[in-house]
Amino acid sequence: MTHPPLGLTAEFVRDLLREQHPDLADRPLYSGTRGAGNQMWRLGDDLAVRLPWTPRSAEALVRGELAWLPSLAPCLPLPVPVPLRLGMPGARFQRPWAVTTWVPGTPADRAPVTDAARAAEDLAAFLTALHRPAPEDAPVNRKSRRPLAGHAEQFAEQFASATAQGLVEDPEAVRAVWEDAVAAPRWQGPALWLHADLHPANVLTRDGALCGVIDFGDLCAGDPACDLAAAWILLPDGGLDRFHRAYRPASDAATLRRARGWAVLCALGGVLVGEAGVRGRPGGHDTWGPPARAALRRLARG
Repeated sequence: MTHPPLGLTAEFVRDLLREQHPDLADRPLYSGTRGAGNQMWRLGDDLAVRLPWTPRSAEALVRGELAWLPSLAPCLPLPVPVPLRLGMPGARFQRPWAVTTWVPGTPADRAPVTDAARAAEDLAAFLTALHRPAPEDAPVNRKSRRPLAGHAEQFAEQFASATAQGLVEDPEAVRAVWEDAVAAPRWQGPALWLHADLHPANVLTRDGALCGVIDFGDLCAGDPACDLAAAWILLPDGGLDRFHRAYRPASDAATLRRARGWAVLCALGGVLVGEAGVRGRPGGHDTWGPPARAALRRLARG
């Protein structure tokens, strides 16, 4: 995960607004976050400017978020960033960009969930509402195209690296979770809407509970197990059982096995990004490590 040296500044973003959305250009503009695919700037109290770094993130913005989030958002029980305006590519910025609603809160990697019961209920309600059959023209991506077993090379590389660095407390137990997950029967139901990237940096909290979900850049249709993995990643001890009781329709055993495998992939990625952050490497985020290690411990315990 690296960030290209685009050198975006507040004045640069304000000039984009003056050119295409001048009625918004005089609003207060606050320095935003830099993610792997986008940079966000807060615009006034209730809006944000989303600027994609890469062609892939720009395509995801147009074909995923701009096309589908406005119709999905009203059905979701947690706030999400709804695109309101499209910025067209131009000489100043060569990719499409967007003005969205601003979702207040603190990312869960910096302010972890502490109210396990409330967060379990809220996460279950969010995924129950999101996981409905998607139309045939819903976006597809690397997570929806391939079943969990198709990510075996990714697991092997991340597991080897994390284990070699001493970041996995019980490697054999984690490997066993993965092997059981890829041996589980595939999803046989319809392709459901997925967020597909529910790690702690993409979920917002307030007072120890969930208050929003952001970054729908991987929005797609597929196996709900991909999203159900979030229960192991986001919820503290004591939240899992309550989540599974609240999620509807109740997941079958095979789906839960696959979900544990997706959680292993997410957690391994998190510990590696966290370690890179501790060592000051480009793209590292030291706040990702603690929740990812906690998730691996939960998964290893069974």
